[in-house]
Amino acid sequence: MIDIYWYNIPTMSHQIDKMDRDILRLLQSDAQRSVDDISAAVHLSRNACWRRIKALEAAGIIKGRVALVDAPAVGLPLTAMVLIKTNAHDADWLKKFQAALQAFPEIVGAYRMTGELDYVLRVRVADVPAYDAFYKRLTSRISVSDISASFVMEEIKETTAVPL
Repeated sequence: MIDIYWYNIPTMSHQIDKMDRDILRLLQSDAQRSVDDISAAVHLSRNACWRRIKALEAAGIIKGRVALVDAPAVGLPLTAMVLIKTNAHDADWLKKFQAALQAFPEIVGAYRMTGELDYVLRVRVADVPAYDAFYKRLTSRISVSDISASFVMEEIKETTAVPL
């Protein structure tokens, strides 16, 4: 007997068209662009462009507008990719792990993985001693079966832009 499971896949309440994609590309490259500038670039009236941006925000497609900070310029030049394996996969461990991740501002990305690794963390710190201090604090809060790190030697490509 074969069990078939139907999963509810979230659907967007806002259908994205070419005009929305063009607007999103412009906003991803510079979120401070004026509506006038965007509307001129996409050949749309100012009001129609503003309504589209507001609809994209209301639909959650535009999640926010942020300033991208140059990490080395503020004293955080080292990126570590932290590789974690765990033998604990129960709800209590996961809750504790997620709480720990939120408590560490050094963790700028956290990903649950398929394959041999369970989690990968992207961590920003000043230097190796700062990473060591982070490592000690993290491992005192959560139990893992294996943890290792690789340090980024060179950032070849780093972007927050979603390919549209």
